[in-house]
Amino acid sequence: QVQLVESGGGLVQPGGSLRLSCAASGSILSSNVMGWYRQAPGKQRELVATITSGGSTNYADSVKGRFTISRDNAKKTVYLQMNSLKPEDTAVYYCQSLIKTVDWVLRGYWGQGTQVTVSS
Repeated sequence: QVQLVESGGGLVQPGGSLRLSCAASGSILSSNVMGWYRQAPGKQRELVATITSGGSTNYADSVKGRFTISRDNAKKTVYLQMNSLKPEDTAVYYCQSLIKTVDWVLRGYWGQGTQVTVSS
């Protein structure tokens, strides 16, 4: 069984920063792409950023230049550094990872989500 546990959300003023973390645990053989998605009230879940095991990154246009995704493969952890936060960044942020378990099954897993609220 695999678990993704997120942390680091909270309330921040516009222009502020937050760092999200997501740690994977369980019967993991390898973790390929890891990423962050978000879902604002009344909206569909959208991609924020992804990172491959080799370190290649991809960002949504709305966060380019403000957010940075990184990962520590040894710790099976992915991070999202969010700077210059805007009210429109308010959402529940979800970690997602494509993981191969020890039984050689490859599938995607989701974390439980962490709330990020940007407000003065």
